[in-house]
Amino acid sequence: MKGIILAGGHGTRLYPLTKITSKHLLPVGRFPMIYYAVKTFRDAGITEILLVTAQKTAGAYIELFGSGKEWGVRLMYSVQDDAGGIAQALAQAEPFIASGEKLAVLLGDNLFEEPILPYVQQFDRQSGGAKVILKEVADPRPYGVPVFENDRIVFIEEKPAQPKNNYCVTGLYMYDSEVFDVIRGIRPSARGELEITDVNNTYAAKGDLSYNLISGWWTDAGTFESLHEASGRYLRGGSS
Repeated sequence: MKGIILAGGHGTRLYPLTKITSKHLLPVGRFPMIYYAVKTFRDAGITEILLVTAQKTAGAYIELFGSGKEWGVRLMYSVQDDAGGIAQALAQAEPFIASGEKLAVLLGDNLFEEPILPYVQQFDRQSGGAKVILKEVADPRPYGVPVFENDRIVFIEEKPAQPKNNYCVTGLYMYDSEVFDVIRGIRPSARGELEITDVNNTYAAKGDLSYNLISGWWTDAGTFESLHEASGRYLRGGSS
Protein backbone atom coordinates (compact mmCIF):
# COMPACT_ATOMS: atom_id res chain seq x y z
CA MET A 1 0.00 0.00 0.00
CA LYS A 2 1.19 3.52 -0.77
CA GLY A 3 0.79 6.56 1.44
CA ILE A 4 -0.39 10.08 0.63
CA ILE A 5 0.29 12.87 3.13
CA LEU A 6 -1.67 16.05 2.50
CA ALA A 7 0.13 19.13 3.79
CA GLY A 8 -1.31 22.00 1.77
CA GLY A 9 -3.99 24.49 2.77
CA HIS A 10 -3.65 27.93 4.31
CA GLY A 11 -3.65 27.04 8.02
CA THR A 12 -5.83 30.06 8.81
CA ARG A 13 -6.59 28.87 12.35
CA LEU A 14 -2.89 29.24 13.18
CA TYR A 15 -2.43 32.71 11.69
CA PRO A 16 -0.10 34.69 11.92
CA LEU A 17 2.36 31.79 12.35
CA THR A 18 1.20 30.40 9.02
CA LYS A 19 1.88 33.70 7.29
CA ILE A 20 5.56 32.75 7.21
CA THR A 21 5.49 28.94 7.12
CA SER A 22 3.26 25.92 6.67
CA LYS A 23 1.43 24.77 9.81
CA HIS A 24 2.82 21.29 9.16
CA LEU A 25 6.35 22.62 9.73
CA LEU A 26 5.54 24.11 13.13
CA PRO A 27 7.24 22.34 16.05
CA VAL A 28 5.42 19.61 17.94
CA GLY A 29 7.67 18.36 20.69
CA ARG A 30 11.15 17.95 19.24
CA PHE A 31 10.16 17.65 15.59
CA PRO A 32 8.22 19.51 12.92
CA MET A 33 4.59 18.39 12.90
CA ILE A 34 4.93 16.70 9.51
CA TYR A 35 7.52 14.27 10.91
CA TYR A 36 4.82 12.40 12.82
CA ALA A 37 2.79 11.77 9.66
CA VAL A 38 5.82 10.23 7.96
CA LYS A 39 6.57 8.18 11.08
CA THR A 40 2.95 6.98 11.31
CA PHE A 41 3.16 5.56 7.80
CA ARG A 42 6.67 4.18 8.20
CA ASP A 43 5.72 2.34 11.38
CA ALA A 44 2.78 0.81 9.50
CA GLY A 45 5.07 -0.52 6.79
CA ILE A 46 4.06 2.14 4.26
CA THR A 47 7.35 3.43 2.89
CA GLU A 48 6.40 4.77 -0.55
CA ILE A 49 4.91 8.15 0.23
CA LEU A 50 3.71 11.11 -1.80
CA LEU A 51 3.74 14.44 0.05
CA VAL A 52 1.30 17.01 -1.38
CA THR A 53 2.06 20.56 -0.29
CA ALA A 54 1.68 24.21 -1.22
CA GLN A 55 4.07 25.92 -3.61
CA LYS A 56 5.47 28.49 -1.18
CA THR A 57 6.74 25.87 1.29
CA ALA A 58 7.58 22.94 -1.02
CA GLY A 59 11.29 23.71 -0.83
CA ALA A 60 11.27 23.53 2.97
CA TYR A 61 9.85 19.99 2.89
CA ILE A 62 12.47 18.91 0.39
CA GLU A 63 15.17 20.47 2.57
CA LEU A 64 13.82 18.62 5.61
CA PHE A 65 13.23 15.16 4.13
CA GLY A 66 15.12 15.01 0.84
CA SER A 67 14.48 11.63 -0.76
CA GLY A 68 13.33 10.25 2.59
CA LYS A 69 16.22 7.78 2.81
CA GLU A 70 17.41 9.14 6.15
CA TRP A 71 13.90 8.64 7.52
CA GLY A 72 13.45 5.09 6.23
CA VAL A 73 11.00 5.95 3.46
CA ARG A 74 10.94 6.87 -0.21
CA LEU A 75 9.37 10.31 -0.66
CA MET A 76 7.97 11.99 -3.72
CA TYR A 77 6.47 15.47 -3.85
CA SER A 78 3.53 17.16 -5.55
CA VAL A 79 2.54 20.83 -5.41
CA GLN A 80 -1.09 21.87 -4.92
CA ASP A 81 -1.34 25.22 -6.69
CA ASP A 82 -4.67 26.21 -5.14
CA ALA A 83 -6.32 25.15 -1.89
CA GLY A 84 -9.32 23.48 -3.49
CA GLY A 85 -10.12 20.94 -0.81
CA ILE A 86 -8.81 17.62 0.47
CA ALA A 87 -10.28 15.65 -2.42
CA GLN A 88 -8.65 17.97 -4.95
CA ALA A 89 -5.29 17.49 -3.24
CA LEU A 90 -5.79 13.73 -3.24
CA ALA A 91 -6.56 13.78 -6.97
CA GLN A 92 -2.97 14.86 -7.60
CA ALA A 93 -1.83 11.44 -6.41
CA GLU A 94 -3.44 9.59 -9.33
CA PRO A 95 -0.17 9.23 -11.33
CA PHE A 96 1.44 7.77 -8.18
CA ILE A 97 -1.11 4.94 -7.84
CA ALA A 98 -1.36 2.02 -10.26
CA SER A 99 -4.71 0.47 -11.11
CA GLY A 100 -5.63 -2.06 -8.44
CA GLU A 101 -3.31 -0.55 -5.81
CA LYS A 102 -4.61 0.63 -2.46
CA LEU A 103 -3.65 3.84 -0.74
CA ALA A 104 -3.76 5.38 2.71
CA VAL A 105 -4.32 9.13 3.03
CA LEU A 106 -3.24 11.08 6.09
CA LEU A 107 -3.82 14.76 6.81
CA GLY A 108 -0.50 16.18 7.93
CA ASP A 109 -1.92 17.83 11.05
CA ASN A 110 -3.50 14.64 12.42
CA LEU A 111 -1.51 12.97 15.18
CA PHE A 112 -2.22 9.47 16.46
CA GLU A 113 -1.00 7.82 19.65
CA GLU A 114 -1.69 4.24 18.64
CA PRO A 115 -0.12 2.45 15.63
CA ILE A 116 -2.28 2.27 12.52
CA LEU A 117 -0.75 -1.00 11.32
CA PRO A 118 -3.75 -3.17 12.36
CA TYR A 119 -6.12 -0.97 10.35
CA VAL A 120 -3.83 -0.98 7.34
CA GLN A 121 -3.65 -4.76 7.48
CA GLN A 122 -7.44 -5.04 7.71
CA PHE A 123 -7.91 -2.80 4.69
CA ASP A 124 -5.27 -4.73 2.80
CA ARG A 125 -7.48 -7.82 3.23
CA GLN A 126 -10.61 -5.90 2.25
CA SER A 127 -11.59 -6.61 -1.35
CA GLY A 128 -11.91 -2.92 -2.19
CA GLY A 129 -13.87 0.15 -1.22
CA ALA A 130 -12.78 2.56 1.48
CA LYS A 131 -12.15 2.78 5.23
CA VAL A 132 -12.36 5.64 7.70
CA ILE A 133 -10.98 5.82 11.22
CA LEU A 134 -13.31 7.08 13.94
CA LYS A 135 -12.70 8.56 17.38
CA GLU A 136 -15.17 9.27 20.18
CA VAL A 137 -14.89 12.93 21.24
CA ALA A 138 -16.66 15.24 23.67
CA ASP A 139 -17.89 17.58 20.94
CA PRO A 140 -18.06 16.19 17.38
CA ARG A 141 -19.70 19.28 15.87
CA PRO A 142 -16.51 20.62 14.20
CA TYR A 143 -15.99 17.32 12.37
CA GLY A 144 -17.64 14.86 10.04
CA VAL A 145 -19.97 12.64 12.08
CA PRO A 146 -20.95 9.14 10.88
CA VAL A 147 -24.58 8.09 10.78
CA PHE A 148 -25.02 4.37 11.47
CA GLU A 149 -27.60 1.84 10.42
CA ASN A 150 -27.18 -1.77 11.55
CA ASP A 151 -23.58 -1.02 12.56
CA ARG A 152 -22.78 0.30 9.07
CA ILE A 153 -21.98 3.87 8.08
CA VAL A 154 -24.70 5.01 5.72
CA PHE A 155 -23.81 8.69 5.65
CA ILE A 156 -21.34 11.21 7.09
CA GLU A 157 -22.74 14.56 8.20
CA GLU A 158 -20.23 17.39 7.90
CA LYS A 159 -20.13 19.67 10.96
CA PRO A 160 -23.70 18.95 12.12
CA ALA A 161 -25.34 21.35 14.57
CA GLN A 162 -26.99 18.40 16.31
CA PRO A 163 -24.75 15.32 15.96
CA LYS A 164 -26.44 11.94 16.17
CA ASN A 165 -23.55 10.51 18.21
CA ASN A 166 -20.16 11.46 19.66
CA TYR A 167 -17.99 9.86 16.97
CA CYS A 168 -15.99 11.86 14.46
CA VAL A 169 -14.09 10.96 11.31
CA THR A 170 -10.36 11.51 11.79
CA GLY A 171 -7.96 12.56 9.05
CA LEU A 172 -6.87 9.04 8.10
CA TYR A 173 -8.61 7.43 5.11
CA MET A 174 -7.95 4.35 2.99
CA TYR A 175 -9.14 3.78 -0.57
CA ASP A 176 -8.93 1.51 -3.55
CA SER A 177 -7.67 3.00 -6.82
CA GLU A 178 -11.25 3.73 -7.89
CA VAL A 179 -11.17 6.77 -5.61
CA PHE A 180 -9.94 8.95 -8.48
CA ASP A 181 -13.03 8.12 -10.53
CA VAL A 182 -15.12 8.97 -7.46
CA ILE A 183 -13.40 12.36 -7.15
CA ARG A 184 -14.13 13.11 -10.79
CA GLY A 185 -17.79 12.45 -10.08
CA ILE A 186 -18.24 14.91 -7.21
CA ARG A 187 -18.92 18.63 -7.46
CA PRO A 188 -17.50 21.56 -5.45
CA SER A 189 -19.28 22.34 -2.21
CA ALA A 190 -20.80 25.70 -1.27
CA ARG A 191 -17.35 26.90 -0.26
CA GLY A 192 -15.98 25.97 -3.69
CA GLU A 193 -13.93 22.94 -2.62
CA LEU A 194 -13.96 19.24 -3.42
CA GLU A 195 -14.84 17.70 -0.08
CA ILE A 196 -13.45 14.39 1.15
CA THR A 197 -16.77 13.80 2.94
CA ASP A 198 -18.49 13.64 -0.46
CA VAL A 199 -15.95 11.02 -1.54
CA ASN A 200 -16.58 8.97 1.59
CA ASN A 201 -20.33 9.29 1.20
CA THR A 202 -20.11 7.93 -2.34
CA TYR A 203 -18.51 4.77 -0.96
CA ALA A 204 -21.00 4.68 1.94
CA ALA A 205 -23.95 4.85 -0.46
CA LYS A 206 -22.65 1.70 -2.16
CA GLY A 207 -22.07 -0.08 1.14
CA ASP A 208 -18.31 -0.03 0.55
CA LEU A 209 -17.21 2.12 3.51
CA SER A 210 -15.78 0.22 6.48
CA TYR A 211 -14.47 1.78 9.67
CA ASN A 212 -12.37 1.24 12.77
CA LEU A 213 -12.72 2.96 16.13
CA ILE A 214 -9.53 4.07 17.87
CA SER A 215 -9.25 4.33 21.64
CA GLY A 216 -5.90 6.09 21.96
CA TRP A 217 -5.16 9.80 21.94
CA TRP A 218 -5.70 11.67 18.68
CA THR A 219 -5.75 15.31 17.70
CA ASP A 220 -6.13 17.58 14.74
CA ALA A 221 -3.29 19.98 15.62
CA GLY A 222 -4.69 22.81 13.53
CA THR A 223 -5.50 25.25 16.34
CA PHE A 224 -3.29 26.94 18.92
CA GLU A 225 -4.91 24.92 21.70
CA SER A 226 -4.49 21.52 20.04
CA LEU A 227 -0.97 22.40 18.85
CA HIS A 228 0.01 23.28 22.42
CA GLU A 229 -1.58 20.10 23.78
CA ALA A 230 0.20 17.93 21.21
CA SER A 231 3.58 19.53 21.82
CA GLY A 232 3.29 19.08 25.57
CA ARG A 233 2.24 15.47 25.19
CA TYR A 234 5.17 14.59 22.93
CA LEU A 235 7.65 16.43 25.13
CA ARG A 236 6.43 14.69 28.29
CA GLY A 237 6.40 11.30 26.62
CA GLY A 238 9.67 11.77 24.79
CA SER A 239 8.05 10.41 21.61
CA SER A 240 10.22 10.31 18.52
